[in-house]
Amino acid sequence: MSNKLCAAKGRGQDDRQDSSKDFGKTPSMLSAKLPEKLIHKRVETTNLDQQFSTERKHPVFVVDLSSIALSMTIGGLDPGQSTNRHRHTYETIIFIIEGKDYTLVEDRRVDWEAGDAIYVPVWAWHQHFKLSTTDSCRYIASENAPLLQNLGGISIREES
Repeated sequence: MSNKLCAAKGRGQDDRQDSSKDFGKTPSMLSAKLPEKLIHKRVETTNLDQQFSTERKHPVFVVDLSSIALSMTIGGLDPGQSTNRHRHTYETIIFIIEGKDYTLVEDRRVDWEAGDAIYVPVWAWHQHFKLSTTDSCRYIASENAPLLQNLGGISIREES
């Protein structure tokens, strides 16, 4: 088994590292901090993550937008493909755009089809399957990995 620690991006949106002595400096009002980029156009034609796609054994397109709490990817499985069995310290909700087949979450089989959403709990072993030899599937995955990365690099992924 191998552990993969996701790279930490810093502790907060402005990269400061407060300590206990700074508690009194906590602002009494909120203000929006808008990143430069608010849209990622044509995600599936502009941002294939080749390394992650190779590791996962299927194409994964990363939505490249600044977020301190959420990530989103678009992926899919070709006919006959399956992912590696893996687990991670972040939650995932997967929305199936097209196709049907199943996912194993721990020892539970979850059959899915277009329009369904699948929940993968923290640290649960899971693996996605596309057994059909004629059709593929596409999905959108949303995860809270950036939140854990920004809390000090505690986003971990393990593959069996």
